[in-house]
Amino acid sequence: MDHQRYSLILAVAVLFANSAGSSLSLDLELPIACEIGQTCFIQNYVDHDPSRGARDYMCRHATYDGHDGTDFRLPSVAWERAGVAVRAAADGQVLRTRDGMQDVSVRTIGHEQIKERECGNTVILAHADGFESIYCHLQRGSLRVKPGDTVKRGQDLGRAGLSGNTEFAHLHFGLRRNGKLVDPFSYGVPTDACGGGTSLWAPRLASALSYRPFAVLNAGFASHAITSDEIEAEDGIGPPPSINSDIVAYVRAIGLEAGDVQKLTLTGPDGRVIAQYTAPALANDMAQYTSKAGRKRPEDEWPHGIYRATYRVDRSGVSLIEKTFELQL
Repeated sequence: MDHQRYSLILAVAVLFANSAGSSLSLDLELPIACEIGQTCFIQNYVDHDPSRGARDYMCRHATYDGHDGTDFRLPSVAWERAGVAVRAAADGQVLRTRDGMQDVSVRTIGHEQIKERECGNTVILAHADGFESIYCHLQRGSLRVKPGDTVKRGQDLGRAGLSGNTEFAHLHFGLRRNGKLVDPFSYGVPTDACGGGTSLWAPRLASALSYRPFAVLNAGFASHAITSDEIEAEDGIGPPPSINSDIVAYVRAIGLEAGDVQKLTLTGPDGRVIAQYTAPALANDMAQYTSKAGRKRPEDEWPHGIYRATYRVDRSGVSLIEKTFELQL
């Protein structure tokens, strides 16, 4: 591609993203009814590496090889069951839909059962100027539109689910223009760039959608050695700890990188440490990791008061995050 043509394409991209009166302006709405960093989290961005490696638009590792969209993850399956709306990111027309696939982890049903239907229950919208958006893994029976319908920006399309090729409840949101993959966080960016390009999201979403490659997905207390599957399902956590039970603090984090060091410390009402877990430095990037620190019930009972758990992640000698949460006994 010659320099003059490339410059023209970049100029069109800027016009598309910033001119509200232009037909090129999508001004994308958040495609899921949640609060980023609180009730949903970006698990994966678009993969910008054309090789067998993987890197997101900031040249970090919040993606995987070949990933062609943005994954908005719910904290647990319980949120999916409660119902979280999936919404049209822009005005458009419904091109295609699919419904009827069950909401279950691919680990349970196997990849053969979803072959060529990896997107699960789906809605695909056509927009102006050759753009199309795709909404994958919707909840079975939740679709509210059909092919040929005209939809407005922010209109409900269905509910986030667990259908297709997924192990957790989320919305996979994809965007294409004239059949080519588009990253809404960095439209028009050269393949080998780190950052840059033009955001296609509505300006008011800039803060909410600022780059966050790491997040604490869940944190709390249990009365037994809880597993990651129980945290995801939220039906195995059981009653909270009491003065006569074990006490276990747990944290489930996403977006960890090789070399990260995690430490979870549990202190009693008097401030003394009663349990601590320090994970070895990670050998590889981890999409998800569960940390636990706990102690068996004493012979008598736990003292009444506030029990505090502090979770910390150090990356390259710098504190990446420190989160404290409490339990009242």
